[in-house]
Amino acid sequence: MTAVLIVEDEKHLAQGLRFNLEAEGYVVDVSGDGETALDLLLSSDRHFDAVLLDVMLPGKSGFDVAAELRRAGQFVPLLILTARDQPQDVLRGFESGADDYLAKPFELSILLARLGSLLRRYRWLRRDDVNRTPRTTARKAGRIENESLEDFSFAGKIIDFARLELRAGRRTVRLTLMEMEFLRHLIRYEGKVVPRKTLLHDVWGLHEDTDTRAIDNFVVRLRRYVEENPSKPRHLLTVRGVGYRFVAEPTGPQ
Repeated sequence: MTAVLIVEDEKHLAQGLRFNLEAEGYVVDVSGDGETALDLLLSSDRHFDAVLLDVMLPGKSGFDVAAELRRAGQFVPLLILTARDQPQDVLRGFESGADDYLAKPFELSILLARLGSLLRRYRWLRRDDVNRTPRTTARKAGRIENESLEDFSFAGKIIDFARLELRAGRRTVRLTLMEMEFLRHLIRYEGKVVPRKTLLHDVWGLHEDTDTRAIDNFVVRLRRYVEENPSKPRHLLTVRGVGYRFVAEPTGPQ
């Protein structure tokens, strides 16, 4: 059965969510603060398939919880619940390691749909190797032809979308769903400029009037993974005033 942890300090909301999720067949635990949630999530004898994480918590915020989980190598899917639905707050959640968000107040049916979608997407990406079909990546006119891209190799690195990993020699970096979706989107249009507003809409589902500068910190973090020298990027390039471009095989001196 699917186990979900609710991290919410408003008891009536937490219990209401618990009741409705259990009615849908989920196994549910509830935590009222970030510290307790971290103890549960990092415990070796507990497993959760997803976390509903409130942002405004006593002590550690939901942003802090998400960031500490990711630093600890815990990549359970995180759906943040926030009354702070400003785009900058949403992006801060994604920067912290969240995989999706839902602004309060919300309809129960919407939450169930978002949770179900997040779980399906994660399970699809994490399919067992025996169920995966080897693929080759074709390029034409700067666009990756294979829309169900699973693996991508460049400059001695392998992005394994199914395992949520980037491998470079003996070094392996775990990535969040959002980090993978961002890289997948750029790689599909390899060599072409993808506008910031397009990325915000297609990857994060944010409106076109969002302050696009908020995406830059996300890119800075990704460069630490994909670049030999993040201060002088050769693969994940900024096109000033427009957006970003991924280049698998850069030319010129390093």
